[in-house]
Amino acid sequence: MYDRTVSSLRHVLIALGDPLVELQVAPRGLEVDVRDVVIMDPDDPPDVAAGDLALLIGARGRAALPLIRAAGRAKAAAVAVKESSQALVQAATDAGVALLEVRPEVRWGHLESLAKGVLTITTDDGEVLGDLFALAQTIATLTGGIVSIEDTASRVLAYSRSSDEVDELRRLSILGRQGPEPYLKMLREWGVYNLLRSGEEVVRIDERPELGIRRRIAVGIHAGQQPLGTIWVQEGDQPLTEQAERALLGAARVTAPHLIQQRNQPTSRFRENLLAALLTGRMDAVTVAGQIGADPKKPAAVVVFAVRSAEGDRSEHELRRAEMTGLISVHAAAYRRSALVSESGGRTYVLLPDLAPNAQLLSLTREIVTTARRHLHTAVQAAVGSTVSTLDDAQISRQEAERVLDAMARDLDAEVATLADVRSQVLVSEILALLQDNPRIRDPRIDALDPELAKSLLAYLDALGDVRAAADRLHVHPNTLRYRLKRIDLDLDDPLVRLIAQLQLRMR
Repeated sequence: MYDRTVSSLRHVLIALGDPLVELQVAPRGLEVDVRDVVIMDPDDPPDVAAGDLALLIGARGRAALPLIRAAGRAKAAAVAVKESSQALVQAATDAGVALLEVRPEVRWGHLESLAKGVLTITTDDGEVLGDLFALAQTIATLTGGIVSIEDTASRVLAYSRSSDEVDELRRLSILGRQGPEPYLKMLREWGVYNLLRSGEEVVRIDERPELGIRRRIAVGIHAGQQPLGTIWVQEGDQPLTEQAERALLGAARVTAPHLIQQRNQPTSRFRENLLAALLTGRMDAVTVAGQIGADPKKPAAVVVFAVRSAEGDRSEHELRRAEMTGLISVHAAAYRRSALVSESGGRTYVLLPDLAPNAQLLSLTREIVTTARRHLHTAVQAAVGSTVSTLDDAQISRQEAERVLDAMARDLDAEVATLADVRSQVLVSEILALLQDNPRIRDPRIDALDPELAKSLLAYLDALGDVRAAADRLHVHPNTLRYRLKRIDLDLDDPLVRLIAQLQLRMR
């Protein structure tokens, strides 16, 4: 059953998510009611009411200040701007209205449509729904194609795995988490989106080799007359099955309650935004703890994971990373109900709050890495930040874990590590990174050594001047090593020369 309803600001943020907007300030909290979405234009008299989400179109910088104050006087729930600033944040705080910053690439029309969809569609079904990625894979099996599920803003929500060749449209959609605008424009010009929004008809899109687009079929996902999204099926190396269109129509009806559930329940996107806001200092620990049911005064820790894939297809790498994040989320939630998981910069971050003094984080992390390696068939590394005394210090744990993971990526084969395990390697790795970025503080004589002499000198230095031990490591005669060392124009009796040489050679 579907009804019109009032949503909280929290639910609006859940639906829109970090790809579209970023919360700057919420003086009255996140549970304030949002009743409608309106447009405020600086050239028109303010027309805003209590509970409105006001989109400040065409108002930037100081021009937005009077509109924010007007929205506050009208008891609006929130205002959205394209460019935030400290002055706007202060004005919103003083006015008692939440301030949202809209990503520069987001179109106002799409934002308005999606935000209104949050307010007009709810479900009281209560059914526990399955994973959208699993559903996409089921649709792929039934249709014989390559599937992606998108929302009304053309953001990719889930997609099927495939060994078939994907076309440029699907590849860019997955990598960017949104269809590339030039292709979307062409689809609009061809009338595809109008057909998808108008009803349940399966739409056929012919192959366009000159555009890198293969044949595909698509169907709109609806709740009554309200569009919720689209299912796209690209033809792979083999033709689609005979029942593909019938299966796609049924799939759209099955997918509708999944998307409704996403819009009206605390979804992972909202929780991802909470973690990102905490770890970057944009939201305080007390607020985050209140949203996830954690105690901000109890110990916490951050663990960071990375997929170490070999060079290859970036789409496959993205699929593996998405699967790894899902796997990590399941393990983390089982360990702590209040755990938060988020992706950033190609890494997956896990916040584990409410920790006991003897929490076995290494065991949990090793279990996750082992499971991920077994299922993804690729190398996974993880760094465990130190357990900090309160949630306020989570950034310290994150920074420590990032330092360890950086060193692991450069110099270490370990799968799981803490700073205590590899402190020397981390410090040396960071020194080497500084040397790499600053050629002027290097000795040019060491940089000029040929590979054979460089390898011989490093072995000699690592062996603390023991020629025989170094020769054994190099599999050469000690006299051969002595001859090579004599060819090097360095005073190896000087400890400072040896120190600089060892660092530079390790960098090489």
